[in-house]
Amino acid sequence: MSFVDVIAKKRDGRALSREDIEGFVNGVTAAEIPEYQAAALLMAIVIRGMSDQETAWLTDAMLRSGDRVDLSDLPGVKVGKHSTGGVGDKVSIVLAPLAAACGVVVPKMSGRGLGHTGGTLDKLEAIPGYRTDLTIDEFKQVLRRVGASIVGPTSALAPADKRLYALRDVTATVASIPLIAASVMSKKLAEGGDGLVLDVKCGDGAFMKSEPEARELARTLVAIGTQAGLRTEALITTMDAPLGRAIGNAVEIVECLETLKGRGPDDLVALSTALAARMLVLAGRAGEAEADRVVQRALASGAALDKMRALIEAHGGDSRVVDDYGRLPQAARRCAIRAAHDGYIERLRAELVGRASMALGAGRRRMNDAIDRGAGVLVMKKPGEAVHAGETVLELLYNDARELAEASAFAHEAIHVSAAPPVLPPLIRGRVA
Repeated sequence: MSFVDVIAKKRDGRALSREDIEGFVNGVTAAEIPEYQAAALLMAIVIRGMSDQETAWLTDAMLRSGDRVDLSDLPGVKVGKHSTGGVGDKVSIVLAPLAAACGVVVPKMSGRGLGHTGGTLDKLEAIPGYRTDLTIDEFKQVLRRVGASIVGPTSALAPADKRLYALRDVTATVASIPLIAASVMSKKLAEGGDGLVLDVKCGDGAFMKSEPEARELARTLVAIGTQAGLRTEALITTMDAPLGRAIGNAVEIVECLETLKGRGPDDLVALSTALAARMLVLAGRAGEAEADRVVQRALASGAALDKMRALIEAHGGDSRVVDDYGRLPQAARRCAIRAAHDGYIERLRAELVGRASMALGAGRRRMNDAIDRGAGVLVMKKPGEAVHAGETVLELLYNDARELAEASAFAHEAIHVSAAPPVLPPLIRGRVA
């Protein structure tokens, strides 16, 4: 069967065979399938969906497109973490050193920005010298020495996902449960961990806009992990407004460091500590009743900050940024987005804030776009907070003013002010295990 016939089969709503899926993955990996044909099949999958069996086959084919990391020679229980992506979501950068300070070994392979959401690797590379391209041996050495390592997937691990990930980013084929699940779990299974905690985002700034969609994605991810013998559970969390008060790259690193110093925004602290507690439970480092207390002690004592410093150094980064934020990339200009009238911030639409940050240069619109690591957005007023007319709600940080008008339009559209305080959804909506 030609690949055109495979595209037509999915376009017409028919199930793909295992051979169809393996041919697609192998063809993408070997660059034998043109990008325009791969994009056509991805769009057909977005529109027509995939069965659980097709999704499992896709995950397995992507996993087998490369190598798997063997961490069995490292002492301790290895627990990974993954977020489905959001605006201002810098939890992994807080969580890895925090969980490591509690005795969990945290192997973390992360991605770059996807659509309006930021990427952990892009943020970490705002730290001068920080290497995300470690070899597997270097990755294991950092895990052995520090207890945590955050890197990009090597070309040998799930190489099919790397190609498809970049293509989905620029072809509007991101928001698909089968594609997200296969992408996430092929990488997580390749990491070689013993357990996995997932943060499945739900809301305006997430790829899953509704709670039922987020629950279905969480169910799919947990089922794939469990079937593969990986202890897996997921938290479903709200992503209607940006997480924390910083959106960008360098500005999010600053917020991570402030959080590890005990001065982080409430929502970022709450989510980071909740996920860390789940990692401790999965690793057997603490019981359900004591896990949160162990995490809080690691944060309050400075042990987690020490781990972050060691993590940066082990990756070749300039650990002086922990105490001197001036060593990070900066934005030369600022633009205040002000409230039109008195009231309360009812909504601060995360997707639009993310698009504003991307327009300023903090994200990519095309696969090869360069990122301005100093650009971004600061949130001065969060949903539920009172605001007066003329008061700054968002602050745009930029070096290049060419897209400032577009970014300002997105930012103004993101802000909704009401006369009465809004009723806000809980940060953590549930757990799937």
